[in-house]
Amino acid sequence: MNALLTLLKGDTSAESVVPRTGYTAMLTIACAAAMAFLAVFVLALALSAGRQAGDWEASLADTATVRISAPVEMAAVQAETVETILSQTPGIGGTRRLSNDEQALLLQPWFGSDLPIETLRLPILIDVTLTENGPDVIGLRQRLAAEAPGAVYDDHGRWRAPMVDAARGLRTLSLIALLLIAIVTGVTVALAASAAISANGQVIDVLRLVGAEDSYITRAFTRRFSLRTLAGAAAGTIIGLFAVALIPTVAGGGLASAVGFQGAEWIWPLLVPLAAAALAFAATRAAAARRLKEAG
Repeated sequence: MNALLTLLKGDTSAESVVPRTGYTAMLTIACAAAMAFLAVFVLALALSAGRQAGDWEASLADTATVRISAPVEMAAVQAETVETILSQTPGIGGTRRLSNDEQALLLQPWFGSDLPIETLRLPILIDVTLTENGPDVIGLRQRLAAEAPGAVYDDHGRWRAPMVDAARGLRTLSLIALLLIAIVTGVTVALAASAAISANGQVIDVLRLVGAEDSYITRAFTRRFSLRTLAGAAAGTIIGLFAVALIPTVAGGGLASAVGFQGAEWIWPLLVPLAAAALAFAATRAAAARRLKEAG
């Protein structure tokens, strides 16, 4: 706590041992800005992937589809039979038969808008809404096979799980990337602090001769590099937020259209500069203490 109060209050006399300009200052600020910019993008991707995984899982968990592929003369009869079976099945909340136009919209991402839908023999699709408990899928499939051989019940499980797993995997990779960004930031700031201490070796020797303790010198470097990191990270975060806000929405939905922050998620990128400053504080403190100890 005392260290944090010292960081906020500052010590003008101690800070005179730290160069205000030079390559270490520019390196610290530039690194912090670049890492914060990347962190905002990676954070947006991680939050979006997690949000999309939840949305996909929730939206697909309570829906199913019955596809009817039967000869033309039997298709209408089987469709009515299927709707009757579904209405009698516990766990089915409702059904709705998709029109040709709706099926054309489903095919549009793969075949474009110029697909001659009227020349194709499309199966009949029935959208099924499930209740909380859902139906007895095995029993339902057996009844459909017996009374409507051309009907296939699809609970979306074959492609729902890979989609959700992919989104969650992307979120995990994004979090790993955030960790790597934090490590690179800490190492860069520590190296810059060590270089600054080495460059001011004579000044530090004089301070020691007049009775200055290593903790006094360490506080000077810690505050200066923490504030430099805070300033650079704040600039990088602001630029990153503008860049994320300008990401265009992709038509058709999906993960690409969801990249960004929503609602309270905008708070997270605002914590990036504070996290960077805290990381710089710890890294500089450790680097300064080690460097001063090696200098004897």
